[in-house]
Amino acid sequence: MEMQGEERIAASRDAVWAALNDPEILKQCIPGCQSLEMTGDNEMTASVKLKIGPVSANFKGAVTLENIKAPESYTITGEGKGGIAGFAKGGADVALREDGAETVLTYDVKAQVGGKLAQLGSRLIDSTSKKLAGQFFESFGQIVGGEGA
Repeated sequence: MEMQGEERIAASRDAVWAALNDPEILKQCIPGCQSLEMTGDNEMTASVKLKIGPVSANFKGAVTLENIKAPESYTITGEGKGGIAGFAKGGADVALREDGAETVLTYDVKAQVGGKLAQLGSRLIDSTSKKLAGQFFESFGQIVGGEGA
């Protein structure tokens, strides 16, 4: 599964960068996130509860930040195991560009799923992924842009 997109956030690039590296803000934005904790300089553990079609799963996994070019870009990679539901793993290249008083965040996501989740079909997986990404960026934009603070 691949997905690209762009979000305009009403905040400075430095503020958006700080938020992208703040586990508390990310936890509020990630749909179904139960916990997100720093375990090292560029590493976090996460627990996320999701329902995709008929399959509900609790994913536990690790997230790593790589290729860090503060405050311009990084690559975020992760892998989560959902028990009998299967697994999800992938990464996203995230870049920030200033545009006046706003910041344009672009992302390029590549992900794979396996187990029961993979049996649901790519159309359901893709539509659910786009919906979850939309929810994340809507929440992120509201929190960082000051609308939901």
